[in-house]
Amino acid sequence: MAAQGGGDGDGDSVGGGAGRALPPHSPSGAVLQTVEMHTGGEPLRIIPRLEAAERAAAAGLSLLSLRREVAARHDHVRRALMHEPRGHAGMYGAVVVRGGAAADGAHLAALFLHCAGYSAMCGHAVMALGRFALDYGLVAAPTRPETAVRLRCPCGPVTAFVPWDGRRSGNPVRFHSVPAFAAATDLAIDVPGHGKVVVDIGYGGTFYAFLSAEQLGLDVCSSKTRDLVSAASAVTEAVKKQFKLHHPESEDLAFLYGTILTDGKDAFSEEPTTNICVFADEQVDRSPTGSGVTARIALQYHKGLIQLDQSRTFQSSTTGSLFTGKAVKEAKFGSYNAVIVEVSGEAFYTGTATFTVEEEDPLKHGFFLK
Repeated sequence: MAAQGGGDGDGDSVGGGAGRALPPHSPSGAVLQTVEMHTGGEPLRIIPRLEAAERAAAAGLSLLSLRREVAARHDHVRRALMHEPRGHAGMYGAVVVRGGAAADGAHLAALFLHCAGYSAMCGHAVMALGRFALDYGLVAAPTRPETAVRLRCPCGPVTAFVPWDGRRSGNPVRFHSVPAFAAATDLAIDVPGHGKVVVDIGYGGTFYAFLSAEQLGLDVCSSKTRDLVSAASAVTEAVKKQFKLHHPESEDLAFLYGTILTDGKDAFSEEPTTNICVFADEQVDRSPTGSGVTARIALQYHKGLIQLDQSRTFQSSTTGSLFTGKAVKEAKFGSYNAVIVEVSGEAFYTGTATFTVEEEDPLKHGFFLK
C-alpha cells in the first residue's frame, strides 16, 4: 500500500521505551494516517496524503483520469480503509489531492471512496473537507467570518463556504454545487416484485432516481431499513436496465449512483421532507445526502414547485439529521436547463487514526460483509 509513510517497523517507540508508537507491522507496508469526521451522521475518513495519487497528479493526470488510475492500480487502499476490519459496510472516505491538473487551481481536489468503489460527487464530504482545508492549512489566508474553499470533485468544481474565527473552522458549512438538472421526470419503470412505479431522475453531481416510498408499499419514516434498502436497490437495478443516462461532458459520469426514497412531500413547505438514500452496493447514507438534496432541489425547481432562493429542509430517516437546500442561480449544462444549488449542513471531527498492515495477514486488504 502506498500511502503516507510512518515508521519502518518494530523500532517505533515512545519515550523511555515504555511502549510502541505503532504496533508491529510490515516494514514494506504503508502506515495509513487519516482524519475522521462525520456530516449529519455520515462518516468521512479523510486520507490527507496518498503518495500514488500525488505522483499521478504530478504527472499531469486530470481528476477523472486519476480516479481511473487509482481504481485500477491502488484499489487495495480503498478496500483496506473502507472495508472491515478497519471500516464497515457504511464507511465513506476521501483522498485529498493537491496541485497539478487534478486540482486545476483549486485549494484541493478529492477522490471519493465507498465500499463498492468511487463516486463522482459527495456533498457531505465537501462540507467536511471545507472545514478540514481550513484547520489543516490547505488555505493560505483564511478570512473572517467566512472563507470560500475551492474544491475540485470528479464531477467538476464546487465551492464550500466555511465559518472561520481566526483560529478554527465552524458550522454550518454550505456549498454551491455543479450545475444540477432534471434528467427525466415521471418515468415509468417496471420493478420486479413491485410492479410499475413512476420515478424522477435528477443530477446533483451524480445521478439518482427519486420516488416516494409509498409507491413501493413502504413508509420512509417507519418501515424497516432493510425493507427500504431492498426496495430502493430493486429500483436502482430496474432503472439501469430500462433507461440510458447521458452526461453533457463525460460518459464516465453517466451512471446511476442510487435511489432516494422520499415521503412524497415535494411541494414547497416550511416543514422538513424526509428521505433515505441507498447508493452503490446497498450502502445507506446516514445523512440527508448532499448531492441528493442538490438533485432533488433541481427536480423541484424544474417542476415549478420552488423558486430561486426558497429554502427547504431535508431530514435523514436514519439519523434525523438535517440539511437545507435552495436553488440560487439558473445555469445551462449542455442542453439541460440547470440550477446551481446551495446545500448547508454541519460537519464534525471525531478523531484521527493510524492504520498499519502486517504482510502475512490474509485479510490485510479488508473484507466486505453486508
